[in-house]
Amino acid sequence: MLIDTHAHLNFNAYKKDAEEVIRRSLDADIWMINIGTQYDTSKKAIEIAEKYEKGVYAAIGLHPIHLAESRRRVLDEGFTPHRRETGLVKIKNDTEEIEIKTREEEFDYEKYKSLAKSKKIVAIGEFGLDYYWRPKTTKKKEIFKQKQKEAFLQQLKLAKELNLPVILHCRVAHDDLISFLQNPNNNAMAQNVGIKGVMHGFVGTTEQLQKYLDMGLYIGFNGIIFKNIEGINFEENIRKTPLDKILIETDCPYLTPPQEQGRNEPLFVKYVAEKIAKIKNIRAKRTLFSSSPSFLLRKNSVYEEISRITTENAQKLFNIYQ
Repeated sequence: MLIDTHAHLNFNAYKKDAEEVIRRSLDADIWMINIGTQYDTSKKAIEIAEKYEKGVYAAIGLHPIHLAESRRRVLDEGFTPHRRETGLVKIKNDTEEIEIKTREEEFDYEKYKSLAKSKKIVAIGEFGLDYYWRPKTTKKKEIFKQKQKEAFLQQLKLAKELNLPVILHCRVAHDDLISFLQNPNNNAMAQNVGIKGVMHGFVGTTEQLQKYLDMGLYIGFNGIIFKNIEGINFEENIRKTPLDKILIETDCPYLTPPQEQGRNEPLFVKYVAEKIAKIKNIRAKRTLFSSSPSFLLRKNSVYEEISRITTENAQKLFNIYQ
């Protein structure tokens, strides 16, 4: 069993065949959480989840890029350039451009709280800070950042009120987000056990990673770990992340693993699990074969072990069980 902790089958990319995609995954014993990025997509995630007794869940939230209206052409998210705080980071194998339209939305606390009445809601998110697209003037940049932080705080507050974990998004803003979370006046989720949630699709330094781990966050890894990004060492980040803090995800329809072509889907989270298992080189439980006097590892035992551990992590954080 695997759990894709970050999918977007509530997006238009699956408008014609969402049920077919979900059935493929469930038949392979792969569960999923569909993540809202606006009110409409949050509502859609719930509608999809409520069609299934188990295996399909939802999270609701307002993504920071939707706090301002925009229309831009960017590289397909599977190969989108990411930037660190120090500048542009190049990714190999850039592909076609796609147009992204963003409708401005204010975070309406009561509307989102009302959505959370569904028993299928397992988290608040995704939300966070995203400085990849910024206004050109210094004044507008600061207003833009402040608006994101205000929406961030409101969603933290909602998560605390509902006792739900958070799914955090961060792009080109890790240092700012870490400082923001470490401010006791801002961290509405901070208790003795730290923040309850996950840093989704982590792309950052090992130093930033450690700070998130120190806060008690889980770390989500997806298909971007197959990419070569200047200044980012995915293998080192995976090695540095304790097994009991790793979640796996697809972020579909984006970030398709190289083993597949075209649109990503929850079924492909297995490739992320395989990659992590290879990097971690887990010492799996040994099995005694009657034909041999020694203990031998089953062929798939390492993969099975990472599958078991990441599934247990997701079940614990999101309170979803068979």
